Amino acid sequence: MTADVLDDTAAGPQTHAFEADVAKLLHLMVHSVYSDKDVFLRELISNAADACEKLRYEAIAQPDLLGDDPAPRITITVEADLRRLTIEDNGIGMTAADMAETLGTIARSGTKAFMDRIAAAKGAEDTQLIGQFGVGFYSAFMVAEKVDVISRRAGQDQAAMWSSDGLGTYTIGPVEADQAPARGTRIVLHLLEDAADYAQAPRIEQMVRAQSGHVPVPITVKDKPDADGNQVADGTALWTRPKSAITPEEYKDFYRSVAGQWDDPALTLHYRAEGRHEYSVLAFVPETRPFDLFDPDRKGRMKLYVRRVFITDEAEILPRYLRFVRGLVDSADLPLNMSREMIQDSPILAAIQKGLTGKVLGELEKTAKDDPAAYARLWDTFGAVIKEGLYEDFERRETLLRLARFKTTASGGEWRSLQDYVAAMPENQTAIYYATGSDLDRIASSPQLEGFRARGVEVLLLPDQVDSFWVRGAIDWDGKPFKSVTQGAADLSLIPLAEGADKPKPEASDAVGGFLAFVKETLGDAVSDVRASDRLTDSAVCLVASESGLDRQLEKLLANAGQLPAGSAPVLEVNPAHPQIERLAALPESDELRTDAAHLLLDEARIVDGEPPRDPRAFAERLARLIARATA
Repeated sequence: MTADVLDDTAAGPQTHAFEADVAKLLHLMVHSVYSDKDVFLRELISNAADACEKLRYEAIAQPDLLGDDPAPRITITVEADLRRLTIEDNGIGMTAADMAETLGTIARSGTKAFMDRIAAAKGAEDTQLIGQFGVGFYSAFMVAEKVDVISRRAGQDQAAMWSSDGLGTYTIGPVEADQAPARGTRIVLHLLEDAADYAQAPRIEQMVRAQSGHVPVPITVKDKPDADGNQVADGTALWTRPKSAITPEEYKDFYRSVAGQWDDPALTLHYRAEGRHEYSVLAFVPETRPFDLFDPDRKGRMKLYVRRVFITDEAEILPRYLRFVRGLVDSADLPLNMSREMIQDSPILAAIQKGLTGKVLGELEKTAKDDPAAYARLWDTFGAVIKEGLYEDFERRETLLRLARFKTTASGGEWRSLQDYVAAMPENQTAIYYATGSDLDRIASSPQLEGFRARGVEVLLLPDQVDSFWVRGAIDWDGKPFKSVTQGAADLSLIPLAEGADKPKPEASDAVGGFLAFVKETLGDAVSDVRASDRLTDSAVCLVASESGLDRQLEKLLANAGQLPAGSAPVLEVNPAHPQIERLAALPESDELRTDAAHLLLDEARIVDGEPPRDPRAFAERLARLIARATA
């Protein structure tokens, strides 16, 4: 049920069915799939605080919305005898249509991902998924047999009530004014028998202090509706306090709230910038990947405040390759009455973006220097995203190259920096060699790497899609360009062989040379060239791109994306010293096997490269003829 079909004129409550995804989710909640049910309170308090912040923003343009009640607050009331828990705020509130849209559907695209993950979630991971996938309100059904939501939108007279037992339907209808808050939302949880301890004031106070003490809205707990109440949190924004007055637990709790995750922050960045522009920053690098890290829109999740007034969480405060950073910026200079669209174009925000980006990258560099093991874990989690900056952020490319880490043919599965790579280069190596692909193990076993290994030349193994793009940006490190091992001639002859490596034959024999010319003529347009290879030591053949063409992996990516009508013809490189090639070269020119062999060599190279034969039926027929001859 969505807002456009809700009948606001109905006299009584209307019953509606939840959308399918919500119904599935509620089934999981009702059947208590989570090991830590305490999470529900944090989620409901977070929603209430957001409602108060939204009202503060709306009141900038419409001060009358605050009426005679300008101070935001959250009140939690426990009623042990009724097994009831109430969370009330005086924030922006909701209309009946808002309720249908907000509580009857899950608008965020994370729902499907949540449903896919939850079936396999076990143990500690369970508690991360609620906030991570934007379904926090529904966590109330872990502890409640029924939930009532009574709300009145700021500036309106009508109030409405949403109610559900979480079993598939909900009702929405009008409610008398004296039964609703003057403004804001009241959520009433009718607790399950095994959740009765959540109706005890000491338990709730302890949970608020532990989970939500940082919330920038005062929180009061009452042990009965007409009691005075005990203020548990004073509403002081954590980021306005000095670092020395904040405990690691408070930072962790704030991070979990702002990030919607239940891991620990890997890095915490808290500072106040002063000078031409003044702003406060409290930002975190997560320990684990957020579920939306690879969303196509690649949106950041930094919140923007102006003098503690929440403005938006859609401003591009950090470049997209740092979208895993969670937190907020509170500006003292941006005008409160500026629209969200105008803020994005503001030179003040541009200055904040530049300063914060430099700070984040500086903190990453510091971690890489002071704690290499911690940085390796961080890079393992977010390296594929940070590398997007090598393609997009020319201004900071040198810094990003210093931060970059790579698995290589010599790293034994560990991460290596470019500084490590260059320091280990053998004599006469003038380029930084790399190999791209879609799978690390397959790249590492590529035949194109054989000649490099024989000479002790380390090769960067690049398995991420973005790798095929940033390496083509005419970049270098320490004066040495990046060069693909699958493109152009290898030029390995000047690099001495590693100790103990077999010396290759200096050049192809006349017989092999004649056979290569025959193969090229036979294959025609299927290849751009057939040549003897100095990069092969064990394999018979491999495919490479021409010097002026696209790298083969990039060509595949563009073709799969429909941006290339067809790939260019590759170069077929042949190992002239391979016994298979020498035997084929020795066949009489009249032997029909030579023609089949030419096509089979190309198909062999394609298969090793992860591609199917050009013509599977013809490949099968040629292979059958070869087997028949071998067994005759």
